[in-house]
Amino acid sequence: MIQDKLAGIFMRKEAKSKKISHSAYIVIGLQKKMHRKGIATYFFRKLDQWAKEQHIKRLELTVITQNTGAIALYKKAGFEIEGTKKNAIFQNGVYQDEYYMSKILS
Repeated sequence: MIQDKLAGIFMRKEAKSKKISHSAYIVIGLQKKMHRKGIATYFFRKLDQWAKEQHIKRLELTVITQNTGAIALYKKAGFEIEGTKKNAIFQNGVYQDEYYMSKILS
């Protein structure tokens, strides 16, 4: 919250299986007017702290391949592209690919 306004969202999809309980799939959304204010960078620092406290070793996310701003942000936060999900999203009448990205925590 910034001045009593919602800046964005964060969600974690819980792992159902013990063998992948060390990983967390995250979903991030930030209002466009909140971009380039350091909010996302702050968020990723807090996410790393939270993940370490929860004994999470792997963070995962997906992003539309054309979203170059988000991709640059995720790379800055330490995420790497692992692969491409072809035709993963159908938006505005067009199929779009997504990158599968991850970050391994020490």
